[in-house]
Amino acid sequence: MARDAGGGVASRTAVFFVVWLAVAGWAPKDALLGAAVAAAAGLVSRVLCPRFGFRIRPGALARLARGFFSGSAAAGLDVARRALGPDMRLKPGFLAFDFSIPPGPARSAFSALSSLQPGTLPTGGVGDGLAIHALDTTQPVRATLAADEALFMRAFGQEPGQGARP
Repeated sequence: MARDAGGGVASRTAVFFVVWLAVAGWAPKDALLGAAVAAAAGLVSRVLCPRFGFRIRPGALARLARGFFSGSAAAGLDVARRALGPDMRLKPGFLAFDFSIPPGPARSAFSALSSLQPGTLPTGGVGDGLAIHALDTTQPVRATLAADEALFMRAFGQEPGQGARP
């Protein structure tokens, strides 16, 4: 079977086994059962969810994680400063963001990831894009999302395109 980080039975089995260990704990008597259940889950998931067609790039994934956590901390502090400040410098509103990621699981994963950033909230689809509620529409929300999308795409082996509407 071909190696594929996005859909091979071995990689899926490994993920299921790690989840098993996280939930059930590490006990030698349970590890054998966990390995068998993980192997069965890997086979069944391969049938129910075909290959995703991506390859994880560890360096790009590390940059995505670093950018996510540093951006989340900075945005969280900014939201707190605005919300707790006497003038509450907020200019809430909706913006449209056009995806570069094709429809499918990767787009859904990026939408979920972007929902975790303070100050912005994806609220639904608009055509081929995403409606974003922002606490301050004067900030570079689209540019930030486009940069995050490019990091996300690189982390999963795709080349980014233009994601933001001018």
